[in-house]
Amino acid sequence: MSDEKNSFRDSIATADKDGRRLWIYPTKPKGKLYSARTYVSWLLLIVLFGLPFIKIDGHPAMLLNIMERKFIIMGIAFWPQDFHLFVLATLTLVVFIVLFTAVFGRLFCGWACPQTIFLEMVFRKIEYLIEGTASAQKRLAHAPWTISKIFKKGLKHTIFFALSFLIGNLLLAYIVGLDELVKIITDPPSMHTVGLGFMFLFSLIFYGVFAWFREQACTVVCPYGRLQSVLLDNNSIIVAYDHKRGEKRGIVSRNQDFSNRGHCIDCSACVKVCPTGIDIRNGTQLECVNCTACIDACNSVMDRVKLPQGLIRYSSGNIIEKGGKFKFTGRILGYTIGLTFLLVLMTILLATRSDVEATILRTSGTLFEETKTGEIRNLYNLSVVNKTFEDMPIELRLKHKEGKIILVGNSAIVPQDGRFETVFFIEISKEELYSHNNAIIIEVLSNGIVLEEVTTNFMGPR
Repeated sequence: MSDEKNSFRDSIATADKDGRRLWIYPTKPKGKLYSARTYVSWLLLIVLFGLPFIKIDGHPAMLLNIMERKFIIMGIAFWPQDFHLFVLATLTLVVFIVLFTAVFGRLFCGWACPQTIFLEMVFRKIEYLIEGTASAQKRLAHAPWTISKIFKKGLKHTIFFALSFLIGNLLLAYIVGLDELVKIITDPPSMHTVGLGFMFLFSLIFYGVFAWFREQACTVVCPYGRLQSVLLDNNSIIVAYDHKRGEKRGIVSRNQDFSNRGHCIDCSACVKVCPTGIDIRNGTQLECVNCTACIDACNSVMDRVKLPQGLIRYSSGNIIEKGGKFKFTGRILGYTIGLTFLLVLMTILLATRSDVEATILRTSGTLFEETKTGEIRNLYNLSVVNKTFEDMPIELRLKHKEGKIILVGNSAIVPQDGRFETVFFIEISKEELYSHNNAIIIEVLSNGIVLEEVTTNFMGPR
């Protein structure tokens, strides 16, 4: 391509040469893929709004309380002590994103990203309903302020803010839980100034994003588009224009013979319908979110001029250039093996995850002592974290050695979602010791069930 044809890569479609915002008025999409996206968005919205209302054993099915470092996923509580699981889950997610993008491009952005779902399937549809088609919206935006314009703009932004307030409350429900959210709403405002402040802040942020910032969130803020240049290759499946079939372009005429020209009639329907304002015929661009609106628009035009559909379609660079079918490359195989390994490891760690996490250490600065009956005694610190939602009585027992464990205090009960700390003595006879530094295993039990085994050291005479 010449420098002139590549000039689109030096700027984004939503800004002019001076950096001023160019407002996008995309034509309302219609077609099979748009209908499919609509059904998928309904399902995802039902899940997104319904999840905070679902409880498992009286606790939220999903809670992401960052402030208290408390997370509940499908009824299972995760605490800071499970940080290794969080790191592994993050690595798994990163590898999945890399693998998914390497194979299917930005399919997630167009079909499952909350930003796209809310903007294109909720806010944009309301805009079409109130202000009309894309051309009507543009005329209204440039028209003088009249009662009709004030009414339409006022109604639209009122609904937009109400929806943003609802989404802000939804986010807060995921952070603090539905029960706490109800308290924030129903209690006197003075009791929840922080919660109400976050509620109002979230509402303003979402209103700003969906009413004004819009596609800029995908093209300017989100780093995913910029990762495409690293993650995509010529075998990745993306929304692509078949330039071999489409070029050379030309305006269609009655009884047009397409034997000596391309199938693209240069109608710009794919450009008009694009929510980020790009021309997909220029090739892969960071602004493209793979929403497939251009595919539906082009297929509709192809039907009208009686040409085969698929001039713009899901495909890869190699398939368009060389023909053939999708190939499972070594790169994809490597990502798949890595992802499978991480998923297996994650599954094993979750399956073997204990309901408690106990830390047992010899009390620093202390030496062993010999009792009157001849046993050797060591002092230890005990810390137990309860990861369940019930109070848990704790017992300690030596494994493989004869001896006694003496807790300081009458009983050890770890509160739900809490921590218990105490000190205790271990007494072992000299005959059981083989050196001055002996490895011992202590079992942590609750109601007779062994929850965890902890290895520590027991000091004795030389």
